[in-house]
Amino acid sequence: MDLMNMALAAGVIGLVFALFMGRRVLSQDEGPEEVRTIVAAVSEGAFAFLRREYTLLGGFVVLITILLGLLSTLIDEMTLGTAISYLVGAMLSALAGFVGMSLAVRANGRTAAAAMQGLNAGLRVSFGSGTVMGMTVVSFGLLGVTVLYLIFQDIEAVAGFSFGASSIALFARVGGGIFTKAADVGADLVGKVEAGIPEDDPRNPATIADNVGDNVGDVAGMGADLFESYVGSIIATIAIGAVFVSDWNAVVLALPLGIASLGIICSLVGTFFVRSGEDANFGSLLWALRRGIFIAATLVVIATGGLIAAFESELTAALPDGTGAWDVFFAVVSGLAAGVIIGVATEFYTSYENKPTKRVAENAETGPATVIIEGLALGMESTIIPVVTISVAVICAYGFAEFYGVAIAAVGMLSTLGITLATDAYGPVADNAGGIAEQAGLPSEVRERTDSLDALGNTTAATGKGFAIGSAGLTSLALMVAYTQSVGIEVISLLKHQTLVGLLIGAMLPFVFSSMTMRAVGRAAFTIINEVRRQFREIPGIMDGTGRPDYARCVDISTRGALREMILPGTLAVASPLLMGVILGPEALGGMLMGSISSGFMLAIMMANAGGAWDNAKKYIELGNVGGKGSEQHKAGVVGDTVGDPFKDTSGPSLNILLKLMSVVALVLAPLFAEITPLI
Repeated sequence: MDLMNMALAAGVIGLVFALFMGRRVLSQDEGPEEVRTIVAAVSEGAFAFLRREYTLLGGFVVLITILLGLLSTLIDEMTLGTAISYLVGAMLSALAGFVGMSLAVRANGRTAAAAMQGLNAGLRVSFGSGTVMGMTVVSFGLLGVTVLYLIFQDIEAVAGFSFGASSIALFARVGGGIFTKAADVGADLVGKVEAGIPEDDPRNPATIADNVGDNVGDVAGMGADLFESYVGSIIATIAIGAVFVSDWNAVVLALPLGIASLGIICSLVGTFFVRSGEDANFGSLLWALRRGIFIAATLVVIATGGLIAAFESELTAALPDGTGAWDVFFAVVSGLAAGVIIGVATEFYTSYENKPTKRVAENAETGPATVIIEGLALGMESTIIPVVTISVAVICAYGFAEFYGVAIAAVGMLSTLGITLATDAYGPVADNAGGIAEQAGLPSEVRERTDSLDALGNTTAATGKGFAIGSAGLTSLALMVAYTQSVGIEVISLLKHQTLVGLLIGAMLPFVFSSMTMRAVGRAAFTIINEVRRQFREIPGIMDGTGRPDYARCVDISTRGALREMILPGTLAVASPLLMGVILGPEALGGMLMGSISSGFMLAIMMANAGGAWDNAKKYIELGNVGGKGSEQHKAGVVGDTVGDPFKDTSGPSLNILLKLMSVVALVLAPLFAEITPLI
């Protein structure tokens, strides 16, 4: 079997397994009537948001498809295949997010019901839902790239697939992030701080919107984010490999497809090792998920070695002089190792079992200001390990196989995405299960079990964000190299004033983008806070349980706010590389990409880890430490958590896609920049 057929087979196997896991999750008990009622409300809100979001994005996708089609008639190097690939990429990205969120919504209540039977049952249902998300993303990604490459036999046309995926990913991440954090901030500040009621209390009007947001932001948004990274790394590797060979079916071009295929199968195997005992604590639950990831990563290393051995002579003949097939193997391993290290480092800084987050919680003794100061300091310090790790991985991968090695290192890092994303998407399901258990009044032992799963979900979500940022860094670098090759730039000289200007503007863009998304959350949260206060004030009987809050009103406010606020950041990401390339030229655009990757990578790490630490510091206090629930220290922790919400779930994760989207826009429009004369 050649590597193309291998990729097609693996993609189909992944989808079949996702279907099997989905049916198994849906076969579980839906729980008592109270649980089903809450799930129905969350499901209605989630699908209403997604329907309105996709309707809005549909017009944008059609417009870009038409523009790409028009450019293909004006520029010799562009083909209609780019527009077609763009459309397919956007559609598959949206479909992957829809499938993952659809099952996650249904799994929320089933996880709560399963937790009535035991901890392991709850873990299996919630992780099963995450597995469907992970397997759907990698299968759609691999099948999409492979089929389009077989049809067009031109990687520049297939690059449009990554552009389409990036477009949906950015809006899904930004829109979903604004929705979930506006509701979360409103629910926390008015419910927990002002009214003094527990988190997820059914008396809180924003609690359903908060649950909806977890699904549209942390499941659909994260899935779209990593879908783009996955396909972007594969496309960049093929594009760089095309410099060495002209035969579109050469092994050096198909190798990333082969490695991704092995990753799907190994991830599938790894999911069967995720289980826990009924008396499991936080550490053993964490190890249950780690075990699946580590087994999958080990299997990928072994299987990749076998693949390299099978095609050793063909690879060695195609690669540059001095680069052998086994050099490519070690580049893959360096990327895979970098992903594991970044994940562990993120866990160290954000888990409440470790000193950094405990130190944030201890600062609550002196109020919210010191909590915020310590969290910011932690976030800044936490950039050291990921930046050094990516730097070492780039040096090693380049030393092994030049920029082809750097690109395939990103493929290696993302090869186990099927199970890595599963452990991330599991988190929001466990979180919502805990909320549903609280709102439905299930027995206290059920809430204790879902709290254990939720605490683990906070850590896996933070680890997943670290992994997403690391993979975005490598993928963006690979896409940038592919862009420079496409426009024929061998050296980007910072001594040219246009390039230096591009570098500075590129370094600025992540800060401007983050400002937009942070303020968007603030404005939407402001509206939610006022609405929750109004309902507490005007609807009689809410606090004593005889009155019913207007949950739908809060869902509608979050929806309208998110859809309105996501337009400007998305436009900035698409328009910036186009304007830079047209005004200052392709080399200045290369400088802009360098600047944005450098500052955006570190800013994303800082925001994600600071936000994760603030969140888990609050959880640590709620476990009875540093004053416990209801104390002044707890209120300080909640303030830190609400500041961290847009950090870790809106602005930070959205920066991943900003970096990749700008790089892939540059790659797709490279023929345009190569033909026109810059305005300045």
